[in-house]
Amino acid sequence: MAFDVSADSYGRFMGRFSELLAVQFAEFAGLRAGQRVLDVGCGPGALTGQLVHRLGAGAVSAIDPSASFVLAIRDRFPQLGVHRGVAERLPFADCTFDAALAQLVVHFMADPVAGLAEMARVTRPGGVVAACVWDHAGGTGPLAAFWQAVHDLDPAARDVVGLAGAGEGHLAELCATAGLHDIEPGRLTISAQFATFAEWWEPFTLGVGPAGAYVSQLGQAQREALRSRCEQLLPPAPFRLCVSAWSVRAHP
Repeated sequence: MAFDVSADSYGRFMGRFSELLAVQFAEFAGLRAGQRVLDVGCGPGALTGQLVHRLGAGAVSAIDPSASFVLAIRDRFPQLGVHRGVAERLPFADCTFDAALAQLVVHFMADPVAGLAEMARVTRPGGVVAACVWDHAGGTGPLAAFWQAVHDLDPAARDVVGLAGAGEGHLAELCATAGLHDIEPGRLTISAQFATFAEWWEPFTLGVGPAGAYVSQLGQAQREALRSRCEQLLPPAPFRLCVSAWSVRAHP
């Protein structure tokens, strides 16, 4: 799926979660000073910023299919090597990087196995390929309450449960099919605070991802009904959401 939205809209929708997740994900990947790292599907830069913080801008490259996200990264990190492209066709030579990471990307790749295989190709022998995806299938991802409300009102609606890597063990299966070795699965958990229900709801109206696309096609009455059902499912404000992502690290 292409994210033809502004970097600001995506940041308001997922930023508070993805920035916290990036800290844990970078730690999980076992990155060390002196390594060269590729951020695949970098988006507006939640993981990119964490990689730059740990390794320095000169050690980090990034790629994303979204023109608006690429521009946002270039503005934020002018010295960074940022490319526009897809995971399935990475514009780098074999064994270019010590590590290739994909945060919240595998489930949106057109061909996840091909994307992971490409990440392995551009990573040196003994390096690390790592990925993480929200636990949509297990109901502990950040969109769980939203999709539960959707199905309460529209049982036939298509959700994100079946996306690649969203179920326990599926990321590891994809890595094995892509030819990766020494596969180590994990689970990352973070929590985010919301002062009001409106603070939680408003990002869903920005048209970002499958959730935003669903809201965008609703009429006013349907949208209000969905908003009300979401508020019923969530704790009274202020509230904190604890959410989890499946993760995996492996060697080429």
